[in-house]
Amino acid sequence: MSMFCFQCQETVKNQGCLVKGVCGKEENTAQLQDLLIYNLKGIAYLAEGKVKKGDDVSSIGKFICDGLFATITNANFDNARITELIKGAVAMKKQLAEESGIKDAPEAASWISTDSTVFIEKGKTVGVLSTENEDVRSLRELLIYGLKGIAAYTDHAVVLGYNDNDIYKFMIEGLASTLKDLSVDEMVGLVLKCGETGVKAMALLDKANTGTYGNPEITKVNIGVRGNPGILISGHDLKDMEELLIQTEGTGVDVYTHGEMLPANYYPAFKKYSHFAGNYGNAWWKQNEEFDSFNGPILMTTNCIIPVKDSYKERIFTTGMTGYPGVKHITDRKEGGKKDFSEIIDLAKKCQSPVEIEKGEIVGGFAHAQVFALADKVVEAVKSGAIKRFVVMAGCDGRMKSRSYFTDVAEQLPEGTIILTAGCAKYRYNKLNLGDIGGIPRVLDAGQCNDSYSLAIIALKLKEIFGLDDVNKLPLSFDIAWYEQKAVTVLLALLYLGFKTIRLGPTLPAFLSPNVAKVLVEKFNIMPTGEVKADIEAIMAGK
Repeated sequence: MSMFCFQCQETVKNQGCLVKGVCGKEENTAQLQDLLIYNLKGIAYLAEGKVKKGDDVSSIGKFICDGLFATITNANFDNARITELIKGAVAMKKQLAEESGIKDAPEAASWISTDSTVFIEKGKTVGVLSTENEDVRSLRELLIYGLKGIAAYTDHAVVLGYNDNDIYKFMIEGLASTLKDLSVDEMVGLVLKCGETGVKAMALLDKANTGTYGNPEITKVNIGVRGNPGILISGHDLKDMEELLIQTEGTGVDVYTHGEMLPANYYPAFKKYSHFAGNYGNAWWKQNEEFDSFNGPILMTTNCIIPVKDSYKERIFTTGMTGYPGVKHITDRKEGGKKDFSEIIDLAKKCQSPVEIEKGEIVGGFAHAQVFALADKVVEAVKSGAIKRFVVMAGCDGRMKSRSYFTDVAEQLPEGTIILTAGCAKYRYNKLNLGDIGGIPRVLDAGQCNDSYSLAIIALKLKEIFGLDDVNKLPLSFDIAWYEQKAVTVLLALLYLGFKTIRLGPTLPAFLSPNVAKVLVEKFNIMPTGEVKADIEAIMAGK
């Protein structure tokens, strides 16, 4: 088989992409990514001895994070850069092999080649389907996709100077486990441990973001445009956001957020910049038309980038682990230094101002610190019956027409419900006029996908306030949209924290075998989204 990939929600027929990814990934890119993952597994296997001895494995962990991050859906389509990561992995593996003295390592730990001409052929043999047993394959891939999300969140924290060695240790343990014959119970245990580590990674990033930029505040974000030329920044990396704002100050160029960068508008540290103009556009999948109309340069700091149109190819830039062939890449900052965005700024000055595609404001900034500040008001509204239920509608957006389900649910939920959201799923309903409950907006946006952590912390705090012994006794339901691997991490984190009865849509993941799906249904009451009216009735009944 030329390629096989089923890591995202839009995979063909909810089975797998066999020729080309729905995301736009070519088969040779898929094969190179498979080979990169294969080599990262080998690194992890050889590094386990270091973990057991208590050695510092941070440099190994950081490299694994970079490698995994590059393989997330819609992150890196650039074969040349993936090839360089493979070469780096092979070099690290060779060094670890010499240091460890292991002579009976699995092939992934012992295969060594620096000849890039053999990489694609080798990649054809080491992908997902090289694990023949579908249940073992399912549990291994569920773990790997959870690790990919952890890698992304950890990478953002590292950029801001925050590290947690326990995260690196588990990434090594988890990847290495996929080269071993383990029992089903052992594999399930590792999947749940992945959820535990996901909580640590999201907590670390929350600490990094708030420690650096302050706690998000309730903010009205402009969605119209000004008359100046602008730069559009998309993705998730707040350090890139900061450096771009600093470098554009006083240049006459405005900065707008797009997609998952919208929550940057909520941080106090960024509000001091008068040229920070607001948010332009919607979720990632609309970027082709919105990047066209923006007119100015675009900076993609992380996923999600989609196949680039010629109409804006000369004014889009990637940075970090994101890449696309033929698109200019801003190199990483050296330790203690900063990225150089001067080429983007010079280009912006020559471009027309953005075409206005909408007007108005949207409200966000309801991360855990802000909601805790409103706790008395929220609790009173619950006790009085004004708030009847909280519905967590976090996660990802995507192209499938069936995702209109989430807009329909938001519109049809009874007036006594509050929607808690994070991630780009918010774009399905954050511009609807749903009103408020006693001054509390009916859509509370906590931020990016990693800020789903805030929603869990809010729920745990409410459990404490109401004196409950089980978080599932709260008037709280989950109706989650998923698309890529960071959403898998969030799901596993929720399961680790004890949350149950989670609706997941618009489809259940293709990588869940029938037996593995059955375990999740029986143990955690995970279920697919269904018909809108029936789901709302069940949600309001706590089912």
